[in-house]
Amino acid sequence: METYDLHALARKRALDTVAGEALSLESLTARNAAGNTPLHSAAKSGDLKSIPSDLLTSDSLSIKNDSCYTPLHHAALGGNLDQVPSTLLTPELLNIRSNSGYTVYHVAAAHGNLQQLPSDLVTNEVALNCNDLGNNLLHEAAENGFLAEVPAQFITRENLSPKNISGETVLHVAALNGHLDQIKPELLSTDSLLEMTNSGDTVFHAAAISGNLGQIPDEFLNHNNLVVSSKSGFTAIHAAAETGQLNGIPVDQLTMDLLLTRNDNGDTPLHAAAYEGHLDQIPLPLFTEDLLNVRNYDGVTVGRIAVTQGFREQLPVNLRPRKAGVIRSFLLESGISRPPFP
Repeated sequence: METYDLHALARKRALDTVAGEALSLESLTARNAAGNTPLHSAAKSGDLKSIPSDLLTSDSLSIKNDSCYTPLHHAALGGNLDQVPSTLLTPELLNIRSNSGYTVYHVAAAHGNLQQLPSDLVTNEVALNCNDLGNNLLHEAAENGFLAEVPAQFITRENLSPKNISGETVLHVAALNGHLDQIKPELLSTDSLLEMTNSGDTVFHAAAISGNLGQIPDEFLNHNNLVVSSKSGFTAIHAAAETGQLNGIPVDQLTMDLLLTRNDNGDTPLHAAAYEGHLDQIPLPLFTEDLLNVRNYDGVTVGRIAVTQGFREQLPVNLRPRKAGVIRSFLLESGISRPPFP
């Protein structure tokens, strides 16, 4: 009898070319080095339709690979749950957990394929079921940008608030991955955006750190919300300065007292902006010599950092230090003269 590489054929969606006697339950459930069977490969690539229906059973579709993922998990990953006989889409099979606690529901939510499951199988209890990371279906969808594929009745303020084992709500996960704009603004509130993770980060921190502060409505981008410190003394305004998002903060809120907020090292957002090259986002009316001479706890000024980092051209023309000539360079190196912005 001719031998076939069923995994390779399944990946090519060509199992229908296999002679009938070679496509047996034994061959389809044979494990490779990772514990995957040809059924796993067919489920992921979308070739379950080529397999005789009598070979697709509760037992065959619940075979686990070394990570305890079943062919149904792989079908959810590949968006092929619609190729599984509806009688086999049961809570018992869909709730089989992998080594990290992922059910078929979690995988489907993470890859935008929940709509392939019968609607009566996706309940609020299912939506809030957590894997071993503490992520429910909404966390998984938020991380990968598929919140729009979660039935709308489950996207509520209450359901957005549960935390995973890191203390992240669905809003934190969405903000960190750039998908906060998939949540209706009316579901956001100051309290929900100020919820803290285990390390004390708010949703403002998550959005600012990842470069997604612009996805938070302007009404929430105010002084009080942006200066809340994490456990390490880091604020969202410092993160915004580092990632070049100061120009995304409403002009009326980008005040001097906001820019002079200090972290535990005494650095202001101005120090962070100077170091990363974002001082050109500071409105000119705020740019004064006093601002450039603000020191951190080590005595280093904003201006010194900007010059040292090579961002002298970002300083207002009238405040830029003159470039040192040969004689001045000698005096600076010998310590006879002091550099600008000491």
